[in-house]
Amino acid sequence: MRLPAAVLIAVMLNTPPVVAAPPAPSTAFSQPEHILRWINNYRQKPEPDRLPEAVKAMTALGVLRELDSAGVYVGFTAGVLGANPAKAERLVTAMFPMRPEDQVLIVRAIAYSDLPGWKELLRKFVERMPARKVLIERHLFGQAPTLMELPLDASPAALDALWGYYFATGSAKPIRRILTGLPWSREPNNVERLTTGSMIKLTLAVNATRDQELLWILKDEVQRQPREIAGPLRQVIEAAETYETGKIRKQAMAAIDEIKRKGSADFRNWNWWGQAGTTALALGCVGAAALGQVQFGLPCVIGGALSTAAVKYLGPQE
Repeated sequence: MRLPAAVLIAVMLNTPPVVAAPPAPSTAFSQPEHILRWINNYRQKPEPDRLPEAVKAMTALGVLRELDSAGVYVGFTAGVLGANPAKAERLVTAMFPMRPEDQVLIVRAIAYSDLPGWKELLRKFVERMPARKVLIERHLFGQAPTLMELPLDASPAALDALWGYYFATGSAKPIRRILTGLPWSREPNNVERLTTGSMIKLTLAVNATRDQELLWILKDEVQRQPREIAGPLRQVIEAAETYETGKIRKQAMAAIDEIKRKGSADFRNWNWWGQAGTTALALGCVGAAALGQVQFGLPCVIGGALSTAAVKYLGPQE
């Protein structure tokens, strides 16, 4: 099981507030971590008008080259568009010009935005993205899934995109979708689902330690969810409230050890999970790294090296 580094490289910001005024934030997205920091803090100070600037920086910095590892960016862009229907067309227009290979972000962000008229919005940009005609048509004709329809065990990008949408909006909707995979954390036979379920459980717990609104959502949902979800969700809530997320990580490690004992054939999807680069908890890593609070004993690396660090820590040993 290869958990994306977002799951493994988690940092709790649990120190007392600093009295001195913090330094002024950078006004430019000159590095990938600047984008991640902005995403991380977005709900405290929403700046939808800066989205085109951020997207252009994503392109310039190359973080969209492997879209399977850019799910957070896609989901976040979709969330900002969805939360700002009156501005959506103007925001998308300002993202151009864009390299054809990076235009996938625009197509998917519009399709994942949950805007009532997202298809009409997408049609307005068909002529500006001729290289993406096939992908656009797949979304317009219902041949490609929306964000809430993405299979959670098909790619790490699906979970990342759901988290990205949450980071932009604070909506419970993507969290409810994430919860549907939580029972897989107890999956005894299917490696892909065990991987996904363990990742979901840990991302929920660690993010909830630093996001009170998320914790409230989880507490509300535990009363509504069926037993197979409510059981592990209670463990998530307890871990978040007691800051004992290490227990969940140990459970994931135990599951990995069990799979190791089954033989190498069960590791067929480790390289697949290694696609994950900038993932959900990388944002917490960025924020804490800036304050020197990396304290989990796991490597905290920015950008595409994240999954490499995770693989070295949890991957099959030679």
